[in-house]
Amino acid sequence: MSNDLFETDEGIERVWQEVLAEDALILRGYALAEQHVLLRAVDDVIREAPFRHLVTPGGFTMSVAMTNCGPLGWVSDRRGYRYDAIDPTTGKPWPAMPPVFLNLAKEAAALAGFDDFVPDACLINRYEVGTRLSLHQDRDEADTNQPIVSVSLGIPAIFQFGGNQRTDPKIRVPLTHGDVVVWGGRSRLAYHAVLPLKANSHPLTGSVRINLTFRKAR
Repeated sequence: MSNDLFETDEGIERVWQEVLAEDALILRGYALAEQHVLLRAVDDVIREAPFRHLVTPGGFTMSVAMTNCGPLGWVSDRRGYRYDAIDPTTGKPWPAMPPVFLNLAKEAAALAGFDDFVPDACLINRYEVGTRLSLHQDRDEADTNQPIVSVSLGIPAIFQFGGNQRTDPKIRVPLTHGDVVVWGGRSRLAYHAVLPLKANSHPLTGSVRINLTFRKAR
């Protein structure tokens, strides 16, 4: 584990780099310097593409509400999981990815050793108390050599991270406001989940957690 100092408009931010697994890193507090700009950008996106609860191919409604921004958006319905340039709810292209999103994702990926990462999709998930994300792999992308960058905002969550097989041992890691997780390389297809959120409150998001997940889909 190491820590680095980053100078921001609000002073010095200390960021701890915590190894999660091979080619997987947690940047503790890395998004704090941009927290207000990030949340304002989320509000801008959801005005154009509101949060919705997607349906899985099996017909179940996801408990976590989500939307997207960027050239592509991840969608799910009875036809399957996929990326699409058009928001099926509005019939319009997804909102453009805010520059603060893109810059944060690229810089975090580079710190984790993944240079030249340029995401074309950002999933925005809204977790309320009791909601969860089931154990899964991110494998709908065309090039799984590209990493995943995940930004936590709002109330804490427990992130579960395993290996490339569903039955591999898993660790549970607390994630708090401003933490950024990057995984790729040998851990790119690691199974991961978010355990049910416990009641909590954050001064900027209230009783919810906002998660930004950046991917290179095509």
